[in-house]
Amino acid sequence: MIYLLHIETATKACSVALSLDGNLIAIKETLTDEYEHGENLTLYIQSVLESGDIRIDQLSAVSVASGPGSYTGLRIGVSTVKGICYALGIPLISIDALQSLAAVALEKHSNSNLCALIDARRMEVYCAIYNGKLKILKSISADIIDESSYHEYEPFVFFGDGAEKAKNLWDSRKCIIDSSIHSSARGQVSLAYAKFLAKSFEDVAYFEPFYLKDFIASAK
Repeated sequence: MIYLLHIETATKACSVALSLDGNLIAIKETLTDEYEHGENLTLYIQSVLESGDIRIDQLSAVSVASGPGSYTGLRIGVSTVKGICYALGIPLISIDALQSLAAVALEKHSNSNLCALIDARRMEVYCAIYNGKLKILKSISADIIDESSYHEYEPFVFFGDGAEKAKNLWDSRKCIIDSSIHSSARGQVSLAYAKFLAKSFEDVAYFEPFYLKDFIASAK
């Protein structure tokens, strides 16, 4: 049996999930206006392990959102996962935060192009666009959005904590917002299981989050 722990801290959402053989079996998460990862993360890990009725030493590996996203959130998530993996001698799996977000959206919008947006402050967003099979159409970039951003990928659904910035700008275009979709560890489940089977692991000692700090001030 392959038990994987999944940790998502790239945004204000603090989310922890547990999967068995690629299937979600427990999740604990909150979405607030403040970053509360430091206070909640270890409690949520304990909660999902109890819900799954397993000990931490039964884990096969741990996955974590690798970024882009909040600098502080990513540091907390990655350092926590490193500690678990190092102590247990198990693999660390990194999952792109935007791909994980798109995987959550795929549950509702499998026939649409998926525009994943994570807040990068002001009018800036981290963005990647995928098709209904989670194949990447537009690679990750940090952009200042305007009325015509990403028009070549229409029609699409856009979502994530950066989506509200585009809501009014794009209200006359062939795209819709789904405000119910947010970053969640459940988006990592199938992606992490595939990486585990492929033995696609990170070096626990040297792995660092992908911050994507340099913004690209252009309309896509």
